[in-house]
Amino acid sequence: MGSADGVKREAGGLSRRALMQWGGALGLGLAVSPWRALQAAAMSATGSGTPEDPLDLRIGEQHLAIDGRRVTAVTLNGQLPGPLIRLREGQDFVARVHNHLDEPTSIHWHGILLPAGMDGVPGVSFAGIRPGTTFTYRFPIRQHGTYWYHSHSGMQEQRGHYGALIIDPAEPDPVACEREHVVVLSDFLPTDPHRMMTRLKQQSDADNFQKPTLLSLVDEARQSSWRAAIRNRLDWAAMRMNPSDIADITGHSYTYLLNGQASDAPWEGRFAPGERVRLRIINAASMSYFNVRIPGLPMTVVQADGQNVAPVTVDELQIAVAETYDVVIAPEVDRAYALFAESMDRSGYACGVLSPRPGQRAEVPALRAPPRRTMVDMGMAAHAGHGASSAESGPAHPGHAPITADAHAGHVPDAASHAHHGAGAAPSSPPDRGPGPIVARHGPDTHGPGNTGIAEIQRNRLAEPGTGLTDVGHRVLVYTDLKRLAHDFDDRPPAREIELHLTGHMTRYLWSFDGRKFSEAPEPIPFRYGERLRLVLVNDTMMEHPIHLHGMWLELENGQGRHIPRKHTVSVKPAERLSALITADAPGDWAFHCHLLYHMDLGMFRIVRVG
Repeated sequence: MGSADGVKREAGGLSRRALMQWGGALGLGLAVSPWRALQAAAMSATGSGTPEDPLDLRIGEQHLAIDGRRVTAVTLNGQLPGPLIRLREGQDFVARVHNHLDEPTSIHWHGILLPAGMDGVPGVSFAGIRPGTTFTYRFPIRQHGTYWYHSHSGMQEQRGHYGALIIDPAEPDPVACEREHVVVLSDFLPTDPHRMMTRLKQQSDADNFQKPTLLSLVDEARQSSWRAAIRNRLDWAAMRMNPSDIADITGHSYTYLLNGQASDAPWEGRFAPGERVRLRIINAASMSYFNVRIPGLPMTVVQADGQNVAPVTVDELQIAVAETYDVVIAPEVDRAYALFAESMDRSGYACGVLSPRPGQRAEVPALRAPPRRTMVDMGMAAHAGHGASSAESGPAHPGHAPITADAHAGHVPDAASHAHHGAGAAPSSPPDRGPGPIVARHGPDTHGPGNTGIAEIQRNRLAEPGTGLTDVGHRVLVYTDLKRLAHDFDDRPPAREIELHLTGHMTRYLWSFDGRKFSEAPEPIPFRYGERLRLVLVNDTMMEHPIHLHGMWLELENGQGRHIPRKHTVSVKPAERLSALITADAPGDWAFHCHLLYHMDLGMFRIVRVG
């Protein structure tokens, strides 16, 4: 998963017997690709992660060539991404992490249920790992699926500090495939991340080269009228935004990587025609959503955030920062396919090749036209339009408007045909992609000077495919598709409800919950140990936010009844109101934050205290 040179260095001294032993241990009935075998061997050189043979991870800096440039990256055991760690449900995991950097570091095991002291968030669950010291992580493995690990220190993720973590189930895996590949998507920043933060504070849209111009104003006026076009511009100006504000940092600054490789030297994965191939897709980016597709091949989604889901077949999916999706493909033709991950703002892409033989190439799709924010994203009552419900005509609530009963259930009437495709089946044509129904209005609280706008009209947007994917003409995964297979739903009704608003000030580049950044926040959010509660999230900004709760599952109320999906990260669309159920079964202090790295660092972060 790292550069080819890095893998060769780690595996070079291993015998054929060692390679075969690791291939057998990790295969579990699957054919292991040469890349997977080398990655497994690389990990074996530093320990298996058991108490008898702890895994050693050495974090340091290394000069690498990325996209034709020589850069300094943060690596683990000399690799970017770090070593693929493969464990089994039920084992005890032990990892010794050695810090060879000249600054503190850490490892957070993303999505893993573990004791609070092992969660790896400096200042919340432990003190961090100082330069020249070693910290030992030790915890039982209580789950299975596709996960990942990354730094929670110094914005090191976008310099290379991340890796894949795969946990095989104790019971037979319900997903039967002949081969699998781990696909790690990321955005690499070749410069100092703190300089980028300063740049964003000085001009939040400095990286946006798709801003509206006078010429585009003329085009808008031709399509509607001068009055409507000017009114539209004034509305956006009042929100301190413009319709092209899709990503804070774009392909102008980032290099997009797939398994550590840029598109000039794409990663290659093998298949044999007729095989079922499992792709474990991880978005390890710091700030970038990706739209993933394989032109000419449908993908059947079988797992989300490490949890098995009822199979659903799509042609494309949008993966938020920190999410994971497992998909199964079944190529029948002896030809190469492009594994294409287009950044959501369409300023660049990461790309790999799936092929029967080395050296084959596939046609890479052209970047599509950049998407634009809409009045629905703005959440303005004057432009509510399509998708109105009874909440639209009702009075504003005195406080933060409670979500309706239908919205708690994730009820999206016009998405019913797409809510579940069955076991791998799919509709013959894409469903209507209009905006989701209005479920509430915002109350009078504008969240103070730390926030520049509110979503007057709040929608249930779980059946929408994501920015830029409304009119693509093919099947796109939506949250209402996700239906967990496990029969382990906690039937207790939630005893209470906590509502949080995602807020920000784009001009000052500040991010927060309820208008207060972390340094201004009150005491930790209290959860009572063992309680069942509902968390309501309202996005008052016009950007997507992937919200991550450490230590516990978020059970997204998406209309699937007792089979609502468990997720560790939930993407909240602009002007969206959604809810998730939580069983507070993990005592201790836990981080709760937006997983856009700069948003978290600049205030969209809280602590949840259980107990």
